[in-house]
Amino acid sequence: MAVTTDPTDRSADHGPVRARPRWARWARWVPSLHLQKAFAWAAVVTNGAIAVTGATVRVTGSGLGCPTWPECQPGSLVPVARDDLSAVHQAIEFGNRTLTGVVLIASLGTFLLIWLARPRRSRLTWLAAVLPAGVLFQAVWGGLTVLTGLAWWTVAPHMLVSLVLLFVAIIVLVRLDEGDGPPQPVVPRPLRILTWATVGVLVALCVAGTLVTAAGPHGGDDATPRLDAPVRALAQVHADLMFLYLGLLVAMSVGFLAVRAPRRLLVRTLVLIAVTAAQGLIGLVQYATGVPEALVVAHVLGAVLLTSAAASVALATRSRPIQPPAQGPMAGRAENSEARSVTGVTVEPLDT
Repeated sequence: MAVTTDPTDRSADHGPVRARPRWARWARWVPSLHLQKAFAWAAVVTNGAIAVTGATVRVTGSGLGCPTWPECQPGSLVPVARDDLSAVHQAIEFGNRTLTGVVLIASLGTFLLIWLARPRRSRLTWLAAVLPAGVLFQAVWGGLTVLTGLAWWTVAPHMLVSLVLLFVAIIVLVRLDEGDGPPQPVVPRPLRILTWATVGVLVALCVAGTLVTAAGPHGGDDATPRLDAPVRALAQVHADLMFLYLGLLVAMSVGFLAVRAPRRLLVRTLVLIAVTAAQGLIGLVQYATGVPEALVVAHVLGAVLLTSAAASVALATRSRPIQPPAQGPMAGRAENSEARSVTGVTVEPLDT
């Protein structure tokens, strides 16, 4: 007599087959590259935007619109109508604090999506982790800034850290489109060193700029003590660094043209020079007209654009091509041999 068996009956071996739980299916979800890049772009934009809104807080005298931290007013996370405190100042400062949450969402989302991607890219994951960690540091440091009454030595680093996080966000965005092999140079080593030297001078330029602001009239609140240093002398140092930066950019650009650098690098360099020239012009007009509020915000926006352009140029001096998997043990060796026989150039690996 024939025996009919139920194909779902697994009691004899491993038991009945059960449907996978919904949470288990979500645990296996892998984010797309487009989604990762969308969050990375959001991290770039929001880190730049919060530097500009921070400048707006400073020039409008709204730095103590929320006089406590983490609350805005004692006993309230949001602004509360008070006769002794401007509603506009409260709104501006609270808006800047709220934007911090948006920056955190973009930065934390970028990290989590890269961490969930498969195959996991460990170096890129660690680099992306800098973004949410930096935003959390900024939030705590912002609390210190408020609790110290907007002391200049707390306000200046606040701006600089935002620019550093912007630079890191741009690196993450660029690396998402690259492979994980060793970076390959597209210009000779001396030009790469010169390019990163301009980045170093830009860092010094931004530090000098924050010191000029610390000694200037816009402290975020009328009662805030300013840096006890002559504004004219600090402005002169800032201007000298700008001239040095421009000189290095000219030298770098001539070098790129001499070696016939890739078109992408030349275009980015042209953009960097244009942004630098505009930023220098804003600085000169700002100094000559008594540092008006609108030009201060424009100058900070220029610093954001300058940092972005400098990062894009530095990262374009090398490439990380996505290499297809080798078909056999000798495939990679044969490819390298063929490439060298065609180009006649041995490419050295980079450290960055």
